[in-house]
Amino acid sequence: MPVLNEATHVRAAVESLLAQDYDGPFEVTLALGPSIDGTTELVEEMAAVDARIRVVPNDVGSTPAGLNIAIRASRYAVVIRVDAHSVLPPDYARIAVETLERTGADNVGGIMDARGISAFERAVARAYGTRIGLGGTPHHVGGAEGAAETVYLGCFRTESILKVGLFDEGVKRGQDWDLNRRLREAGGQVWFTPLLRVLYRPRPTLAQLARQMLSTGLWRGELARRYPAANGIRYFVPPAMVLGVAVGLLLGIGGIVQAMLGAVPWLLLGLVVPAGYLLIVVIATIAVARPDGFRASLHFLVVLPCIHFCWGIGFVLGYLKLTTNITAHTGR
Repeated sequence: MPVLNEATHVRAAVESLLAQDYDGPFEVTLALGPSIDGTTELVEEMAAVDARIRVVPNDVGSTPAGLNIAIRASRYAVVIRVDAHSVLPPDYARIAVETLERTGADNVGGIMDARGISAFERAVARAYGTRIGLGGTPHHVGGAEGAAETVYLGCFRTESILKVGLFDEGVKRGQDWDLNRRLREAGGQVWFTPLLRVLYRPRPTLAQLARQMLSTGLWRGELARRYPAANGIRYFVPPAMVLGVAVGLLLGIGGIVQAMLGAVPWLLLGLVVPAGYLLIVVIATIAVARPDGFRASLHFLVVLPCIHFCWGIGFVLGYLKLTTNITAHTGR
């Protein structure tokens, strides 16, 4: 587990790891980045109480660097990649290792089961778990067990990831997808099973969600440019939507100018695109978010466009090779 400024979530995450019912030996290796919110003291306190917890320094602070440091410090044949925002059910390690052995796969993973506490978090969780939110991939919405492009987190054969070079430390987000791509290209297999569900806590504020989606989109665009043949069409839908809405708004403004000048305002037809997108958001809110309550539904009206636009804008910027410059200002 890479850990950086996660004082709010890290205790619950680590406790869920220590509570695994796996009957073989295991250790919990935390790659601790230079935190400033009390995470360092909290992690050291937990490690002092339980000898199964190992803390290794991650001076770089990035997620892929922390993962690699933790993997190199580990001593077992299986590595389970976990996240400080995630809570694993007690049977996770046991089912993951059993599936790894049964299928012969190089990596096994399941579903990111996003659940929120506040009304805003519930809206984000609902967006994550629907096709209109993050694209409807199996590790978000579920599906049948079988070979997959990528999975959430993952239970790896250590020898397999060492063979393909571990995580690419130059990829700050999307490093899981990139590693799974290399595993598959090397002849390995990535396996999805709905039996594995990991509780995930969404970002609690709109600003944090926007930063997360912008950064994720940036690196998704970067990876799409680097490996064009490995990307499905779904990755290009949000940036196409962003460009369509932007062009439609510009045409609509042009139509208003035409009307003011006395000309036929045919450019107002461009407003059909943003109006159509707004209609889709409203329909999706009514159809999808209503079970979460009125307040969560209101948040969903903002959350969904935030995900789409921030991710889509990030994708365009990343695809245009602006990744390094932008991520310096958006965090990990």
